[in-house]
Order: sequence, then C-alpha cells, then structure tokens
Amino acid sequence: MTDLRSTYIENREMVQPNHANNLQSVHGGNVMKWMDEIGAMSAMRFAGNSCVTARINQVDFERPIRVGDVALIESYVYQAGRTSVHVRLQTYREDLTSGEREKTTDSYFVYVAIDEDGNPTPVPELTVDSEEGERLQAAALDDADERHE
Repeated sequence: MTDLRSTYIENREMVQPNHANNLQSVHGGNVMKWMDEIGAMSAMRFAGNSCVTARINQVDFERPIRVGDVALIESYVYQAGRTSVHVRLQTYREDLTSGEREKTTDSYFVYVAIDEDGNPTPVPELTVDSEEGERLQAAALDDADERHE
C-alpha cells in the first residue's frame, strides 16, 4: 500500500470532561496524542512495519474543541525518505448532525520505520496514482514549505 490515498486514515473522538481543561475545551496534549496515534497508523500502513515518532513539526492550535464536540483527525503520508515517513495531520471540530467541519489543529509529524529489533528499516517509495492524491500531496508540500520560510 504505497499509494498516498491508501495511507489516508481518519478517526473521531468525542471530547469528554476528562479530556478538558478548566475552560471546558480539550487539552492540547490530548489532541496531540490523538494526532500521533492516527499519524502512526498512516505511517505503518505505508511502511509495512512498526513506526515510531521522530519529530513533531510546528503544531498550530487555531481554535478550541469543546466538551461534547467531536474531534475528527485526518492523516496521510505525503512524503518518504529512506527510513522516514512524513505525515500531514489535521484536526477538525465536526458537527455530526450537519456534517459541518471547522479546522482546529494542523501539523506535520515524521515517523521512522523500525524492524523487529527496533532498528531503522527502509520504506518503499511513495506513489501518487490519482488526482486527489496529487492534490493532497501538493497541499501538504506547499504548506510545509511555507512553515519553513
């Protein structure tokens, strides 16, 4: 499964009081944990091996997610190195009744594929076989470049 679209994963979390701070919105650490878990799943799906978090690039918390809201986390691999897997992650506040989404958090994580002994292991070459995949990859690369300027 080396095509970009096959690495796409999304998951939802219902924000409960135990996830919240004193302002009744989710702790940023919980959002990062959810993002890390989903990002690792995309990386493992791509690499065909276990993957560990190597770097979390700038995390932008744009707006809160309140208790009772649903957090939707989307992730996909947009680039790969020899052993590294670069994953785009975005979190949204989603209204389940209307389907409306509002982006709340944006980041890029880098994972390293490891073998059974915990040593870095090569990953396949990323392929992009669809217009949607090309659009997702271009958006991730453009945004990642902007962050590093």
